[in-house]
Amino acid sequence: MAEDEVNYASVVFKPNQQQRSEVKREETVYDEVKVQNKATEQTPVTNASAEFLPDKKSNRRCRHYQQLTCCLGMLCIILALGIIAVSVYRVTLIYEIDETELNQLKENQTTLNAVNHNLTKLNNQLSSDNEDLKRNQTKLTLQMNNLTQVFNVLDKEVTNLTKENQKLKGKNEELKTQNKDLEAEKKNLTEQTQQMTTPWDELNVSRAQWSIDAYCPRENNNRKCNACQKGWGLNSSCYATNNADQGEWKTWEEARKDCRGKISDLAVAINEEEMKIIREKSWQNNENKGYWIGLRVEDGKWKWLDGRNLTNNSWIDQSSPSDGHCAISLQNQGFKSVSCDEKNQWICKKKALSV
Repeated sequence: MAEDEVNYASVVFKPNQQQRSEVKREETVYDEVKVQNKATEQTPVTNASAEFLPDKKSNRRCRHYQQLTCCLGMLCIILALGIIAVSVYRVTLIYEIDETELNQLKENQTTLNAVNHNLTKLNNQLSSDNEDLKRNQTKLTLQMNNLTQVFNVLDKEVTNLTKENQKLKGKNEELKTQNKDLEAEKKNLTEQTQQMTTPWDELNVSRAQWSIDAYCPRENNNRKCNACQKGWGLNSSCYATNNADQGEWKTWEEARKDCRGKISDLAVAINEEEMKIIREKSWQNNENKGYWIGLRVEDGKWKWLDGRNLTNNSWIDQSSPSDGHCAISLQNQGFKSVSCDEKNQWICKKKALSV
């Protein structure tokens, strides 16, 4: 009889690829199936049993296969139950893990929503602040431009003032020099004044003496004072007719200068009486020339030297005044308009003294 055969069956449980790493890997289970045939003693084969030997071998082999099949069936059932158990455990574990993760994800989502809300609020605040900063930047830019323009203007003014300051410093130095010169000149004039004081006092004494002699001439060792000085006629005022030779005649300005040198001025008429006095003082001469009086044309009008306008146009032969013309007095013709550059005699007038 042949030796007992030992058969090995290998069962491998492959893990699901979608299972998470936390699930333990299934172990490989090995099961040993052994079929043992009892040893039979060898007996001499008789002729009677020799015919039944093949049938016995067939029956034994058939039973052996039946046992093997039964073992395999049971093994498959066990394997199926194991697979179901493992699958249920796996699904339960996955569900628990997924529920935990779902709760964690929900919490995370709630937290993230809160964070997102805060970030959105912060973003809006930052956007508002950014707009404010942009507006402030625009304002500051405008202010900067304005300040730049003002600075440029002030810089130009400072430059101009610096130049003016330099000029003023130069002028100040010039003025200091001029001041020193004036101080020296003042000192010289003071010295000259002091030197001239004595002659001036003597001159004043001489002038006073001349005035006394002019208004109070000595006659027979006695002095008699008059309202007008010697050579002047008294008619409410003092008049002097300057009837010099023709070579000594003067223009209107020259005649007035001569009168001023005598502490008087060219004669003016305040009223009709003085006008007649002036006409009487205008003595006739061979040249039939008149005498300068204090009447001339200013701004198209006849004006006296005391500033009064000529109100009586009948006193002069030409009522339409012409610039550059002055008046002369003729004894029998009244006043006449002639050029101020002509040369004539003249009449001076001054106030009389109270005696």
